[in-house]
Amino acid sequence: MAVFTAEATPLRTKIITGIKFIVFLGLGIFIIWLSLRNLTDSEKTEIIHSFKTANYYWVILAIVLGVFSHLLRTLRWMILLEPMGYRPSVKNTFFAVMIGYFANMAFTRLGEVTRCGILAKYEKIPFNKAFGTVITERALDMVLFIMLFFLMIFTQVSNVHDYLDTHVYPQIYSKFNNPELIRKLIIGGILLFVGFVSLVFLFRKQIGRSKLFYKIKNLVLGFWEGLKSLSQIRKPFLFVVYSFAIWILYYFMLYSCFFCFRETGELGMGAGLSALVLGSVGIMITPGGIGIYPAIISETLILYGSTRTTGLALGWIAWTAQSLMILIVGSLSLILLSFNKNPDGKASESQ
Repeated sequence: MAVFTAEATPLRTKIITGIKFIVFLGLGIFIIWLSLRNLTDSEKTEIIHSFKTANYYWVILAIVLGVFSHLLRTLRWMILLEPMGYRPSVKNTFFAVMIGYFANMAFTRLGEVTRCGILAKYEKIPFNKAFGTVITERALDMVLFIMLFFLMIFTQVSNVHDYLDTHVYPQIYSKFNNPELIRKLIIGGILLFVGFVSLVFLFRKQIGRSKLFYKIKNLVLGFWEGLKSLSQIRKPFLFVVYSFAIWILYYFMLYSCFFCFRETGELGMGAGLSALVLGSVGIMITPGGIGIYPAIISETLILYGSTRTTGLALGWIAWTAQSLMILIVGSLSLILLSFNKNPDGKASESQ
C-alpha cells in the first residue's frame, strides 16, 4: 500500500509505466547475458569460487558506510528546506530518502517523486517546493560527479586513456565531425522551436486554463523556491561539507569491497575512483544499475590488471551490497513510517 495520498493513476499511465519497467529490466537482463555468454566453464567456476572465498566483513562495512551517506543526504536536504520555513524531523526525512532509493530500484527517478510525497503527507511540506529542492540537490550532485569525472581523467590518464581513445572518443568524433548531421540537427532544432512557439501562441488561452499548465507552473515555482533556498541556506559550510562527504562515503563504500579479494585489494585507490565514476554511469542507465553495473566494474578493473572473472565477482558483490542496503533500510523505513502518528495521536493509515 502506498505511503502517501495520490490521485488515481489512469490506466494508460499504468501501462506506460509497466512498459518502461519491462524495457529497463529487459536491458539489465540483456547486459547480464552479454557479460556472461562468452565465459568459459572454467571462468564460471572461478567466479563461483571467488564468491565462496570472498571476505564478506568488508561488505558489512560497505553497507554501514552506505547508510551513513544517506543520513548525510538527509541532513543536507533539511538544510535546503529550512530557508522556506520547513523543519521536518530527521526521522521522517531519512525514511523519505531511503524509501525514495527503494522506489528507484523499480523505476529510475521514481524515488524523487516518492520522497517528496512522503514529506507532503507526514510533514505538510508542499510537494512542488520539496520537489524543487530535490531537483536542486540532483543538479549539485551532477556538478560533483562531473568534477570527479575530470579528476579521474587527470589522475588516472595512464590507465583510462587507451580505453577512452578506443571506445569513447571515436564515437563522439563520429557524431560531431559530420557536417551534414550537424546541419540537419541545427535545422531540425530551429523547426522544432518555431513549431513549438507557434503552437503555444495559437493555443495560449487553452493552455493557460489546463491542469497540465498549472502542474508545470507549480513545479517551476517549486524549482525556483529550491534555487532560492540554495542562496539562503543558513549553514553554507556544513552544506558543502555534507555534499563532499556524501561522495567520499560513496567512494569508500565501493572501495571497501575491493578488499574482499586479495587481487583487487592491491589495485590502489585510483582504481576505486575509476570504478566509482564509471559505475555511477551504469546506475544512471538502468534501475539500480542492474546488469550493467557489475559489467562496467569488471571492464574498469581490467584496465588496472585485474582478471575478468575477479572483476565480475567484485562488481556483483559491490552491486549486491548497495542493493541489500537499500532493500533492507528502505523496507524498514516503509514499515516504521506506517507507525507514524498524526498530531491527534492516531497512527497514520496508509492510503
